[in-house]
Amino acid sequence: MSTAKLFYEDSYLKEAEAIVVKVDGEKVWLDKTIFFAFSGGQASDNGTINAQFIKDLQKEGNDIIHFIEKPEFKKGDKVLLVLDWGRRYNLMRLHSAAHIVYLVLRKIIGEKKLIGSNIHTDKARIDYNLEDSIGEHLPEAERKTNELIDAGLAIKTWEDQEKKGKFWWQLDIDEKEGSQEFGEKLPCGGTHPKNTKEIGHIRLKRKNLGAGKERVEITLSL
Repeated sequence: MSTAKLFYEDSYLKEAEAIVVKVDGEKVWLDKTIFFAFSGGQASDNGTINAQFIKDLQKEGNDIIHFIEKPEFKKGDKVLLVLDWGRRYNLMRLHSAAHIVYLVLRKIIGEKKLIGSNIHTDKARIDYNLEDSIGEHLPEAERKTNELIDAGLAIKTWEDQEKKGKFWWQLDIDEKEGSQEFGEKLPCGGTHPKNTKEIGHIRLKRKNLGAGKERVEITLSL
């Protein structure tokens, strides 16, 4: 089996119909889905299948498994998928914001070892191996990130032509001058908005994790 992932074709798709491929207890397989399952640090979507709440989503190979308590449908049934759009849109905005913050901080502090990242609905985080406090650099990073957001840069995402299942993210720096150093493509299989202006302004906060580890927390201010 291989679940067609409609969110890669249209991350703004809020509803769709699908065919049930298999049901095994709480596990439900569909021929296609609009629901993103946790991957690359981005939290899973929420939503319903035929008005039944999805309690969990998991990736398994090329499939996405939907977990529903006592599914009321069977193999071959046509079902309606409805996405929790508010949750998805926050994840999209914060995920692109995290990429921009990463590029901006790299410009400010140089190449430092990234040891982790996470995107949730209320905030995103980026963790570094860094002996010195990153806090002194955050006002400049916040200002520059918000400048790039205000520039209204298109956000491009696409699947690698040679390696199926590998995806990329990039700011379209050709649209605006003065942002060329932030135009590097980054590997990413998450969901994103189409334009930086959709993100709104962000705020940055430092958190000391100890043992030479620094965390940058990203929240949406609008």
